[in-house]
Amino acid sequence: MPETPHIVSDVMTLTVVAVGRDAPFKEIVETMGQWRVSAMPVLEGEGRVIGVVSEADLLPKEEFRDSDPSLYEQRRRLSDVAKAGAVTAAELMSTPAITVHPDVTLAQAARIMAVRHVKRLPVVDDLGMLQGIVSRADLLKVFLRSDEDIEEEVRRTVVSYLFSGLSHAIHVNVHEGVVTLRGHIRDTSLISVAVRLVRAVEGVVDVEPHLTGESATPAGPEGAR
Repeated sequence: MPETPHIVSDVMTLTVVAVGRDAPFKEIVETMGQWRVSAMPVLEGEGRVIGVVSEADLLPKEEFRDSDPSLYEQRRRLSDVAKAGAVTAAELMSTPAITVHPDVTLAQAARIMAVRHVKRLPVVDDLGMLQGIVSRADLLKVFLRSDEDIEEEVRRTVVSYLFSGLSHAIHVNVHEGVVTLRGHIRDTSLISVAVRLVRAVEGVVDVEPHLTGESATPAGPEGAR
């Protein structure tokens, strides 16, 4: 079983539908329809990613097809107006492309998608050459991990680490990705730490701590009473 955290290369799709910078508008639409994708990397030379063209980049041509935008609208939507007159991928694409490297963790890739409001990321090497593509669906693959695998990792990396002398008394149960911890521990201040570490295990949906014990007693005159 692979150790967590997983990285983009573990889940990315290697076969990528892409177009060259000179691809005409109609070819882009046909390719998207044929492969049922909503966006594609735009490549230059031997496969260097220079941008991404999406359905959103194509729609302005239809939106402004039978109307002339006002001067105010032209200024407010300068990029869309320009794309309405574009005829090639180089003119239509969003650039620079938002990309990730294969060794980026899934959590980092998810943050990039959320912050940049994109559904997929081209995966590139240090030279910007296309290696694959990772989508939101790919990032969710970690939740297909079996309950047995999750339980084994929680026992090995969390329970044995935090409760080394009591690991035999801590019961771990995983059902549909929800981890339940039961048992008696010496220091209840470790419960929040355990929950945080368990949540970091990939595939975990939620954590239900049912741990009991004594709170740590502070040293000094007050604690000696």
